[in-house]
Amino acid sequence: MARGPTAPPRARPTSRQTRGRLRALRRPRPETREPPLRRPFACGVSSAATVNTADLIWMNGEFVPWDEAKVHVLTHTLHYGTGVFEGIRAYETERGTAIFRHHDHLERLKRSAALYYMELPYQLEKLREATHELIVRNELKSCYIRPLVYRGYGPMGLDPLKNPVEVSIAVWEWGAYLGEEGKRRGIRAKVSSWRRISPDSLIPHSKACGQYLNSVLAKIEVSQAGYEEAILLDDQGRVCEGTGENVFVVKDEAIATPPQSASILDGISRKSVIQIARDLGLEVVERDVARAELTLADEVFLTGTAAELTPVREIDDHPIGGGERGPITREVQAIFDEALVGRAERYHEWLDLVEVPSRV
Repeated sequence: MARGPTAPPRARPTSRQTRGRLRALRRPRPETREPPLRRPFACGVSSAATVNTADLIWMNGEFVPWDEAKVHVLTHTLHYGTGVFEGIRAYETERGTAIFRHHDHLERLKRSAALYYMELPYQLEKLREATHELIVRNELKSCYIRPLVYRGYGPMGLDPLKNPVEVSIAVWEWGAYLGEEGKRRGIRAKVSSWRRISPDSLIPHSKACGQYLNSVLAKIEVSQAGYEEAILLDDQGRVCEGTGENVFVVKDEAIATPPQSASILDGISRKSVIQIARDLGLEVVERDVARAELTLADEVFLTGTAAELTPVREIDDHPIGGGERGPITREVQAIFDEALVGRAERYHEWLDLVEVPSRV
């Protein structure tokens, strides 16, 4: 795409300027403070590879033991992928356990269901209350939350409209999806040979179960080649997203990310990071991103509920910037991480404090 003349690169911020921007977004506090309250998770080669459980799962209005949360083998979603879901996180904060942007996630769950002709059998407030109670009953402080809306057991066939719509919510402890070291140092990524699903074929803006097979194929491909994550292009060769994350590219202090009109999920973490970056005075442009921009970038990072904000230090064996987390990434990541745990007062409205139900 032809472009007009570009402005000369801006000078990088000095350490003093960077510190000033950070102070502007943080609430005042003593010089010595406790580290962010994050519940320790299970250790291992990768926290994503560790299966953690809890005591209870919420299914269709009932709390059932984890091992008894089962469905019929002829459940429609098992065969045809006719379900939608959300990935949400709760964090331990100084004010108690808080769910990050809970309302936004539930609203997207409702929209995703509607796009696939499913009407939620529960009001969103009921799902919110059920999630609060589930966290309390499982005695969790920090956790991952997975609500699932799916077509249940009924007539077999491609027309699902006579199958019941069912809902479950699971919570469990889950650490950094791409590893704590990945969040600090950055990860190695590879552009997948699999192309991102076209909006003419499925609905990228819906978190639908079946369409994640696209991400599964890309993830397996790059994992077997020794990389932590895949980056998918669209059928025109433009950058779309990771297997479960949005992509951001930094060049000359300007941040670019593929637009909502691209074949991407309009991520809630994406929206949060865009707002934080703009509040820091950084330029953020939503536009088409060419594949070549990945390796020419000063910095690249990914955002998502599971991945949070994770830097990319290498793509296709090519070091990004200096092969480590860059200064813009570090600056935005610091505020984002503080927002998650309630230490960025400006973003307290993003937190849904977990309330203890009266009957618990």
